[in-house]
Amino acid sequence: MRGLCSQGQFPITQNVTVVEGGTANMTCRVDYNDNTSLQWSNPAQQTLFFGDKKALRDHRIELVRASWQELTIRISDVSLSDEGQYTCSLFTMPVKTTKAFLTVLGVPGRPEITGFTKPATEGDVITLTCTTSGSKPAASIRWFRNDKEVQGTKEVNATGKSFTVRSSVQFQVDKRDDGVAYTCSVEHVSLSNPYMTTEVLEVHYAPHLEITHSMIIPQEGQYFKLECISIGNPIPEPVLWSKDGGELPDTERMIVEGRELTFTTLNKTDNGTYRCEASNDLGTSSAEYKLFVYDPNALGQHGPDHALIGGVVAVVVFITLCLIIVLGRYLARHKGTYLTHEAKGAEDAPDADTAIINAEGNHVHAEEKKENVLQFKSQLLEFIYINRLC
Repeated sequence: MRGLCSQGQFPITQNVTVVEGGTANMTCRVDYNDNTSLQWSNPAQQTLFFGDKKALRDHRIELVRASWQELTIRISDVSLSDEGQYTCSLFTMPVKTTKAFLTVLGVPGRPEITGFTKPATEGDVITLTCTTSGSKPAASIRWFRNDKEVQGTKEVNATGKSFTVRSSVQFQVDKRDDGVAYTCSVEHVSLSNPYMTTEVLEVHYAPHLEITHSMIIPQEGQYFKLECISIGNPIPEPVLWSKDGGELPDTERMIVEGRELTFTTLNKTDNGTYRCEASNDLGTSSAEYKLFVYDPNALGQHGPDHALIGGVVAVVVFITLCLIIVLGRYLARHKGTYLTHEAKGAEDAPDADTAIINAEGNHVHAEEKKENVLQFKSQLLEFIYINRLC
């Protein structure tokens, strides 16, 4: 019965994946065996082991386990040429075979960046190329400008069983690229962490200058300092100072130390336009500062702006006068209307008694109008008072 089982079964194997230079264990087993031999053969159909007997002289291949149910061999220092389909044979009648595929991963080489010759000049167009060889399957390459990923163009070429991969980025440099790091990152299934290499750019550019000052309102007798801030690569130097197009007039009080111009004690004769100038291989730049020295006594006596206050008072007085004129016209008009209505009531009466009654009625209305006028005047005066306070 066991013999019938062994004749009807096939060997059991598993595909194996290994990194180039690593070790691969190839196992073949059967559940039942009645003293029938197992055999391993390579992709070239060369017998490696027949049972526990080694058939191929290759020091990298050795026996791990040999029994009637299992045959396991080990291949050390695996190379890409070892990849292929291996065969396990069970020598029954007929012979039963099972295939196992050995996949060898080619480890990519360390990347290299080419195409940049230091230093570059602002405005140059640069092409950086990252290259890695020996990967299988083909590796992927990513580019980073500092920490931000940028896109590159990829090229893959087969070299035997492995691949050479190149990726390029092209751009025009300016002063903002000086000191920027371009990193090439190679990723592959055989790597636990990417391989990386970095190129730090050096860009030369023309200088740019500006002047900073130590105080906003310089005053006579004070210490004062101007500093010429220069940006450029190479560093622009030396820094030259001048006043009103000529040399500094008082080198005892005006001390130049590198990029700084220091006034030990300011006075009115220091008023003028100060200029700093510096150069590098790519050009010359300059910056100017107009100095005006204030009299501290005049600044101390400087009180509120009387002209401004006088203007505000004049506007308030003008508005007040306008309101008084309007009020006067209003009162005059309504007073005339009151008298006219009162007289009209008396004239239209048929007799003296009626005239008195009509007059008294108009008088009542007149009193009401007077109260309204007085209330309006009170509100107007309050408005004028508030405006004067403001």
